Amino acid sequence: MDAKAYSAGLAELRKRRDKIKQLERDLSTLRTERDKQIAALGAYEKAKADRLATSAGLSVIDVVALVPLLGPQAPASGPAAAPSTDSAADDHSAVQGATEAIKEPAGTSAPDLRTPSPGSEVPRGHDEHQEPTVDEPAPAAAELTAEPPAPAPSPVATAAPTAAVPESDVRVLPSIPEGTQGDRWFRAEPNLTSMRPNFKQSVRQMAFLDTSTGVLVWQGGQVRLDLGRAGVAEILDAVYATVSPSIERIYITAGDPWHQNADRHEFLKDAVADWLNGPLPEGWSVESSRGKDHQAGHLVHPRNPVGRWQRGKDQHTEIRSVGEWFDPEGADPEVVRLAFVELWRALHEHWNDVVLMGSPSQTGRDLWSRTIPEKAGAKWADGFPVMSQEIRGLLHATAGQGRTELISPPRMPAQVPGWFEWDRTFAYAKHCWTSGVGVPRRMTAAAFAALPEKEQANALYAPSHWQVRVTIPDGWKHVGLLPAPAPGERAWHYPHEAGRTFTTWAGGAELNVALRNPLMPWRIEILDGLVWEKGDALKGWSTKLKDAWAHLQRWSTSHADERMRHAYRLASRAVRSILLYGIGTFAQRPRITTGSLELGTGGEVPEIPEGAQLTGITDTHATWQRHGGFARDPFAHPEWAAGVWSAARAALLSTHQSVVLDRDEQTGKVKVGRGVPAGALHLPAGSILAFRTDAIYSTVRPDWPYSGQPGDYLLKGAMDWEQKTPTNDQEFFDLQGLGRQALEAESM
Repeated sequence: MDAKAYSAGLAELRKRRDKIKQLERDLSTLRTERDKQIAALGAYEKAKADRLATSAGLSVIDVVALVPLLGPQAPASGPAAAPSTDSAADDHSAVQGATEAIKEPAGTSAPDLRTPSPGSEVPRGHDEHQEPTVDEPAPAAAELTAEPPAPAPSPVATAAPTAAVPESDVRVLPSIPEGTQGDRWFRAEPNLTSMRPNFKQSVRQMAFLDTSTGVLVWQGGQVRLDLGRAGVAEILDAVYATVSPSIERIYITAGDPWHQNADRHEFLKDAVADWLNGPLPEGWSVESSRGKDHQAGHLVHPRNPVGRWQRGKDQHTEIRSVGEWFDPEGADPEVVRLAFVELWRALHEHWNDVVLMGSPSQTGRDLWSRTIPEKAGAKWADGFPVMSQEIRGLLHATAGQGRTELISPPRMPAQVPGWFEWDRTFAYAKHCWTSGVGVPRRMTAAAFAALPEKEQANALYAPSHWQVRVTIPDGWKHVGLLPAPAPGERAWHYPHEAGRTFTTWAGGAELNVALRNPLMPWRIEILDGLVWEKGDALKGWSTKLKDAWAHLQRWSTSHADERMRHAYRLASRAVRSILLYGIGTFAQRPRITTGSLELGTGGEVPEIPEGAQLTGITDTHATWQRHGGFARDPFAHPEWAAGVWSAARAALLSTHQSVVLDRDEQTGKVKVGRGVPAGALHLPAGSILAFRTDAIYSTVRPDWPYSGQPGDYLLKGAMDWEQKTPTNDQEFFDLQGLGRQALEAESM
């Protein structure tokens, strides 16, 4: 190529750029007009969200976000909704819902929590979701360099919110209706309770297959198979020519066969769907439906799909990715199988009836259900009530998960002096000590203002979820503390600009950090809230999982056989997944049902189910998904998931690193106390590069001791020389990998 051709190419590129910009403007206009039309049609008294969704090519949740009145409006009492017969997909993704849009009401300022009022229940550490330690006095007011909060305004009752259609580029969080209409939300769903099961789960025999090498391992032995191109038909033929039909679950440990044609598809999910819907051996078909603990059809997930098939009426099988449980780190199928064996043994020490189910989320929920009190007369022995559909919908829309934030230029300089990754060990296990139980009580601005100051503090220390107006103090130079809805997408961001005011929802643990952080208190006005009774619904479950995790962790470093050390390490990570995804199942997001239909002989797309959205087309099949709203799930407790997530986000900002006071060398049990403060707010302003759920990335390396206890910060990556500040996810992950390699080399 010469200079002339290069210049001509640039001119052509500019023309394409201008065409693309025009198309993008046209697309934006069309979307705006579509949303306005949806809002207009939604005003029709007989309008239905699923019909609008199908016509617009959107999900039901998207339509409800535009027309809140089409969302769930369950009556205060009446017959329970009939259970759905649709099969729910495993919980792999989250979507946000909406009910009524916020109208800015007057609020009541929260009290100064830096100096607890006499009689108030001061939390252990910075949140009431943190397990108590031996030595943990509350920080004295003199320890905090903070300015006094602004005086509280006169208490004013919360104004009635009005439903509104949000602008296309703004996500408006829902609020609770005023008066008796909102008060009716505060009830339990009739005849829906989390109860201890009176049966044992059926055991499913497992096999472990590396599709890149063909090695298959099961309880009866090990062979190497010829899998050809590792399509579904080839795997089913080869595996069941070798093992008994009693094997009902095949875990893929390596090879990811569902990605083999990824280069032929624009999206990874399309490649997965293409593989799942490939030709089947004679006599096999996609599984239809069977017992209560089975889910029919495939789950089309880009990384960890689930395929379900049956031969005749009696033989059933699943092909799943072991990545649901842990990253195998190159382990061969035999080591992976050993990891599952040791996982079962560690859990069996605490649950005599433990059965490893298909996914860690299913296993976690089942194990939790077997910790519900069963002794007659014990509190909650009759089960934990499920909140009303309205409260669950509100929590689903206003309680985010882990904090994910990349802080790049211009907030950060183009070059930074270093890169350090601090990751919290088994973090969520630290925040299951206290949970909200029962039906919450409503705390309006007027009700909060009427409380004595010590009772206001107790309400903020209790398991709770608050609608608040937040003002960031003048002079604030550090990271944001509270989540706010991000414009234009179903995500969250963290406002940090001094003097800014915004309205949001946040958990009590995060409000505690905002009000009593080590720098200066933020101004918080209470607009509305939900306050639960303190309970220990997750305590027994999480304690048993922590004990199993600690046992596996000890053997992962002390066993004489290197392969067994690897197996124990993988098993300990599986315990982490059981707790992590088990908590996620309590959130009970709206059900997403997926399915596929074979194309017509001429390639015609068949009619998809009403209310479904077409998600992909291959040469032979069309795939669809349908958002089914909230099921009558007896294990739906989003209040527990929201509380853990809030406490974990708060601990990213400020917590205390554990210190081992005593250790029993025979049992490995340790006695710990509270050590040095840790978290982003204990690092210099301007030093934070990113947050990723349980991890902080900074430009400095603090001296935080590590005791190996759940919740402790562990240094996982370190480069103490100048780095280019990451500006996108790819650059971030590149630095993450380099930092971990550098720390590993440093420790050699």
